[in-house]
Amino acid sequence: MARKILVIDDEPDMVTFLSTLLEDNGYEILTAVDGDEGLHKVKTERPDLVSLDLLMPNKTGIKMFRELRKDPDISNIPVVMVTGFATDDAPNMDFKKWINERSIRPPEAYIEKPVDTVNLLNEIKRILG
Repeated sequence: MARKILVIDDEPDMVTFLSTLLEDNGYEILTAVDGDEGLHKVKTERPDLVSLDLLMPNKTGIKMFRELRKDPDISNIPVVMVTGFATDDAPNMDFKKWINERSIRPPEAYIEKPVDTVNLLNEIKRILG
């Protein structure tokens, strides 16, 4: 049975790109366009892994990630942050350090856009075993 991955991103092209890549590599795909829809799908569909964009309308990836990690029913679901939020955009902010210093467990992986497909697939395989 295929492992289920929830792709959460507000950019339709990125959702199509990630969905196609992951489906072509044997994963079942669910999608959501923001953190509200994503959190609902995590709770109802129980994916094996979440690919989460950071900057989205409505509920951001950061807010959704915090809620996911604080909910004991879903906090064990691994998260791969896939983001275009690079240090070039905010040179005084080290995002990985910032999120890793929080009291919640950090994401299992970070992937920067543009996505290195080999790196993304290797990280997913590593996380899912």
